[in-house]
Amino acid sequence: MRLEPIANPGLARRIGLPVLALAMTVVCGSLLALTAGADPFDTLRLIVVGAVGSKFALLETLNRATPLIFTGLAVAVAFRARLWNIGAEAQLYAGAIITVLIGTGATGLPPLPLLVVTGLAAMFAGAAILMPPVLLKTRLGVDEVVTTLLLNFIMMLFVSYLLEGPLKDPAGMGWPKSPALAKEARLPRIVDGLRLHWGFALAILSAIAVWVIQTRTTLGYEIRAVGLNAKAAKFAGIPVNGVLVKTALLSGGLAALAGYSEVAGLKGHLSLDLSPGFGYTGIIVAMLALLNPLGVIPSAIFVAGIFVGANSMSRAANVPTYIADMLLAIALLFMVLAILLTRYRVKRG
Repeated sequence: MRLEPIANPGLARRIGLPVLALAMTVVCGSLLALTAGADPFDTLRLIVVGAVGSKFALLETLNRATPLIFTGLAVAVAFRARLWNIGAEAQLYAGAIITVLIGTGATGLPPLPLLVVTGLAAMFAGAAILMPPVLLKTRLGVDEVVTTLLLNFIMMLFVSYLLEGPLKDPAGMGWPKSPALAKEARLPRIVDGLRLHWGFALAILSAIAVWVIQTRTTLGYEIRAVGLNAKAAKFAGIPVNGVLVKTALLSGGLAALAGYSEVAGLKGHLSLDLSPGFGYTGIIVAMLALLNPLGVIPSAIFVAGIFVGANSMSRAANVPTYIADMLLAIALLFMVLAILLTRYRVKRG
């Protein structure tokens, strides 16, 4: 058996295989629920109802999807250039730290300029955090998978130090968290009384902006060219290392916006549990979206819906919430297989 490249995959192949992958995910999820001793159809129904069955559930799903859109975009941008950024978690926390430093200080700025300045500063911090791994890759050929992954652990230790020292809230009764942001530094809520904030709108605009960059600009063309064949791109005169640096700046900035939106829009302070793995889950979001910036939006909502719905389902059906993690892992495996079979056909010989 061998794999034979497909020059121009048809529309049915490009759409049908990902849809089949999602259908197989549902089948496997049903089998998991059956193994856990629950009715598979009722379990799936409870997940859907818990995710979108009411106004509160839908807004909670969109709220959970907000940081996933940012980290999914960060991964999609980097992976498109074959820059394997596994450090979105570190970049998220870098953005969160800067948000707290500015948002708790006496800036004297009105609310809107303060939010803009904080967001831009957070993006700068996330981009700066990604620079050392990228420079090590472009200058010395060091594998960025290792350096960006290890950077996550370094950043978590740094955040722990800050929350036990310089950024510890004096009024926090000993809990490791930062002081609360000033009211002027908080993102307003979209719906009064519920948690969905304007960070979600910023995430949608970011996805559109990234799509425009990738499809309508020279930088987008260069990113795609480097991702498809770096040697051919270099032969054609494209500065490969420069493109990788620009890609890293964009990717790190997008991931940092996840930390900015979580602190300024939802939590109001920095803590070690700010992210339950949004940076890592962003990889799943990007892969499910086939690295398409606009596809990241429904992909993030789908993943967020599984998590939110699984929490509701667990309480109602007494089924472990770990089914959600297994569903996402299965969905990723099937989607990777679908991507492979979209580009290649299996031949004998």
